[in-house]
Amino acid sequence: MPVTAFSLGHVAPNIQAFTTSVAAAAKIFSTIDRVSPLNPEADGGEKLKHVEGTIELRNVKHIYPSRPEVPVIHDMSLIVPAGKVTALVGASGSGKSTIIGLVERFYEPVAGNIYLDGHDISQLNLKWLRENISLVSQEPVLFGTTIFKNVCHGLIGTEWENSSEEEKRELVTNACIMSNADTFIRSLPEGYETNVGERGFLMSGGQKQRIAIARAIVSDPKILLLDEATSALDTRSEGVVQAALDKASVGRTTIVIAHRLSTIKTADNIVVMSNGTIVESGTHDELLERRGVYYNLVEAQRISAENQEKSTEADDISHVDDDERLKLTLSRSRTKNASAADPEDAIIADKLNRTTTSKSKSHIALENRAPETKPQYGLWELIKLTASFNSSEKFHMFVGLFFSIIAGGGYPTQAVFFAKSIVALSRPPSEYGQLRKDANFWSSMYLMLAIVQLIAYLSQGLAFAYCSERLVHRARNRAFRTIMRQDISYFDREENSTGALTSFLSTEVTHLSGMSGVTLGTLLIVTTTLVAAISVSCAIGWKLALVCTSTIPILLGCGYFRFWMLAKFQRRSKKAYQKSASYACEATAAIRTVASLTRENDVWSYYHSELKNQTKKSLISVLKSSTLYASSQSLTLLCIALGFWYGGTLIKTGEVSHH
Repeated sequence: MPVTAFSLGHVAPNIQAFTTSVAAAAKIFSTIDRVSPLNPEADGGEKLKHVEGTIELRNVKHIYPSRPEVPVIHDMSLIVPAGKVTALVGASGSGKSTIIGLVERFYEPVAGNIYLDGHDISQLNLKWLRENISLVSQEPVLFGTTIFKNVCHGLIGTEWENSSEEEKRELVTNACIMSNADTFIRSLPEGYETNVGERGFLMSGGQKQRIAIARAIVSDPKILLLDEATSALDTRSEGVVQAALDKASVGRTTIVIAHRLSTIKTADNIVVMSNGTIVESGTHDELLERRGVYYNLVEAQRISAENQEKSTEADDISHVDDDERLKLTLSRSRTKNASAADPEDAIIADKLNRTTTSKSKSHIALENRAPETKPQYGLWELIKLTASFNSSEKFHMFVGLFFSIIAGGGYPTQAVFFAKSIVALSRPPSEYGQLRKDANFWSSMYLMLAIVQLIAYLSQGLAFAYCSERLVHRARNRAFRTIMRQDISYFDREENSTGALTSFLSTEVTHLSGMSGVTLGTLLIVTTTLVAAISVSCAIGWKLALVCTSTIPILLGCGYFRFWMLAKFQRRSKKAYQKSASYACEATAAIRTVASLTRENDVWSYYHSELKNQTKKSLISVLKSSTLYASSQSLTLLCIALGFWYGGTLIKTGEVSHH
């Protein structure tokens, strides 16, 4: 029974991992078990055989869950005719983008209904609905793959999803020509196979918008939603993108949210919104004649543009003399005329100026750049750096150290008590009185030892836990501050993507806790136990002590190799899971784009394949690690067997008394 109780005591260090996993499991299972009321994978709902594209809002009211006390849309009714362009304008917060979200069914309206060709969209199949609607947002989201694959995402869920490579390339090329993107794509060294980087950071704003437009129209959707698609662009890029939008809108039901009113002059219907209600509607000319809200908005933007232009001209001319002033004015005039003639001139000129080699000069320069050298730190340097984070907790560290030494002496003391108890219980029947007295005494000593160990483990655990939390807090804070001070090129590297850095801050910094937490306490306890056990055993029986001590290097070697394998496995897992974590971070950050493209299954499949590949690669490492762990555990029992055998031999020869 005592041996069984001692074995159960070894479970205690693992309880922390168990409780942590239980807490994590609660969150994971609650997420898995949640059933979305707007599930794009549900098979229910009607699918229309033919779509005209007429959208109607009837008495719609909406409130966002994050702000239930603020109604965003009040009893709104609106008809968007099929094949026409309807523009929504108004101040920020007037409810323009909310209409886009309701039509895409990102949200369900609190009251009222939305109809597509007379059918309530809440009764239509959600995935089918989104496959027939394409969205281009103000900040277009591109995924970290090639231009070709980004545009191909627009084919998901359509009849062309499983088409041949040649058919897809033809569709992608035609869509890019229509969106005015083909010219600049072909000027790139890798053409359509150019990787856009995480969230498209390798592309300019105008290039990203045109790729997003191509992705939106590649499947020839019946309905096109444009959410302030040019508001973040400069004047030249806006002209190029607006031309692409005008071309893409032909023959489609289009809802445009406009920030710059000059871009919607040709819209078939302009709806002016304010505080979630419609205040005016009509064509551009009709609304100007009424001299109402729309007229005031146009005038305000015109005056603002004129003032900005005058301010820019005055600032430029004030820095030159009279001769240069005339040259600057003539140059600006020629530039304006050239831009008005053809917005693509700048792009074509840029293409002509590019190198004719297969790779750009910048690409070659990056390839020839010397790799960044990473500093190498010794073990002692790392220990000193980690200890510096806990310099303010010296008292708590001392308390933890003191009680760890006491806790470490528990096992040797327990061994002495155990031996004395065996001797006491082995007395003959003639000495039962003394046996009962000795048994009571050593039982009391066991109780005393249990109380001391309880206090020691509790005190060292609390002290080191506090130091560990302070260490992690300071290290994470320092790491984040350092990340924020890095140059921009640091974040362009694949290993420093958003997901990788987030994973680093959440997991890697936590690993430092072992230097002042449970691991440090365990190391101190084991060291104390080892020293005390060798000392006590040598005092009692030096021959048996030396034989048992000689097995310690074997046990330490098995443990070292086991942890070496685990560390190697962890590094490999980190590298693999870093990529999958980065991908998951990218997908969840762009969840609206993923949902509008019906990419849920596609994203899940890629993420699943990444995890599956890691499982295959790690299988061999797990087997090796498990083999070494099993060896270390079996060798422990073999060493115990050796001790019992040699001890029995010494008793047999009379060199050691069994008393």
